[in-house]
Amino acid sequence: MNAALQVLQDRGFIRQCTGIEELSNLMDTEKVTFYLGVDPTGRSIHIGHMVPFFAMHHLQEHGHNPIALVGGGTSLIGDPSGKTELRKMLTVEQIRENSASLKDQLGTVVDFSDHGIPSKGKAIMLNNYDWLGSLNYIEFLRDIGRHFSVNRMLTFESYKQRLERGLSFIEFNYQLLQSYDFLVLNQRYGAKLQIGGDDQWGNIVSGIDLIRKIEGRDSYGLTFNLITRSDGQKMGKSEKGAVFLDPEMFSPYDFFQYWRNVNDEDTIKFMKLFTFMSLSEIAEYQREGRNINEAKERLAYEQTSIIHGKDEAEKALSAARAMFSSAGTASTESLPSITIERSLLEAGIPAMQLFAMTDLCTTNSDARRLIQQGGAVVQERKISDVNDVIDSSYLADDPVLILRAGKKRFFKVIVE
Repeated sequence: MNAALQVLQDRGFIRQCTGIEELSNLMDTEKVTFYLGVDPTGRSIHIGHMVPFFAMHHLQEHGHNPIALVGGGTSLIGDPSGKTELRKMLTVEQIRENSASLKDQLGTVVDFSDHGIPSKGKAIMLNNYDWLGSLNYIEFLRDIGRHFSVNRMLTFESYKQRLERGLSFIEFNYQLLQSYDFLVLNQRYGAKLQIGGDDQWGNIVSGIDLIRKIEGRDSYGLTFNLITRSDGQKMGKSEKGAVFLDPEMFSPYDFFQYWRNVNDEDTIKFMKLFTFMSLSEIAEYQREGRNINEAKERLAYEQTSIIHGKDEAEKALSAARAMFSSAGTASTESLPSITIERSLLEAGIPAMQLFAMTDLCTTNSDARRLIQQGGAVVQERKISDVNDVIDSSYLADDPVLILRAGKKRFFKVIVE
């Protein structure tokens, strides 16, 4: 197998491939231009979306030429793949704003250049609104739509799942548009491979068929496993919600803690998928007698360093070690925090209200349950009654309160 594909296979990415032997031979003889689409439906993607981009990184490392395609046009419709209901419609302005924030996030994993064509393994970012926005619908149906069989489209899982709940006509067009994207990129940039999550298999295969019918050329599709945690939960979900890459939506400390607290069974798998560590280095953490917590800490550090930079990773590591250190001498600088006035603390704040003010609890009801279940701690003093009041007697030498929810979630309250 081609070296780049072997890396993806060994690290656990590959789910399906069209003509993998032919693709392998092609990648042995030339540097292949390939693309991956991302819909700018929000200002930030979350870590569960990043699996194909880590795969893109490895392909790029072997000299192949990536195109990251922002779905400025298709986002106006919404992809039904993997969705149980119709997506909220976004305006052109919202999509433009979201698209502008994606390149920096993806640039932590993929090396982008400013050139107009992909070369020497450098990546470019394109927007499919550039060719979809001006389409003539009648001409599109005549030239593109006639190549699609409705009966065949309905056999794809992405459509079958939605038929029971209702599939709008506008969503039904999505597969045509994504297939057209592949055709345009093949014609203009020589793209011969589309990659994506396995829920995109039907769309990718349809694009391959369209290229063959119109251009008479072979092209290929490669999909990756949809990652779930060993507890069955979706990858990229936490107690606070989605694990976003935007530090304003999900702090670097919380990001670090998400990875530090993954299940034991997921640790090595996630090291292979979400870090750039060599497989031989990862294997060292699988040796008998090796403490799994060492592997978790390394996973958290590597992933935070990739997405947020080494400085933030170091601060998060230091803060995390401080929280689990009996001496507590390490810095807590990176803990998420709020600031309150000293007069408020001197008057006394109900513990339930204080916890609801932080990211540890989203509502008073959440805070009440946390206290009733015995998981609320302030300055290492357990809060056992929902009527307990936190006042200035909790302060030590530093004007800081450290709140804890359960064993692993911390928050800092700065008193001024």
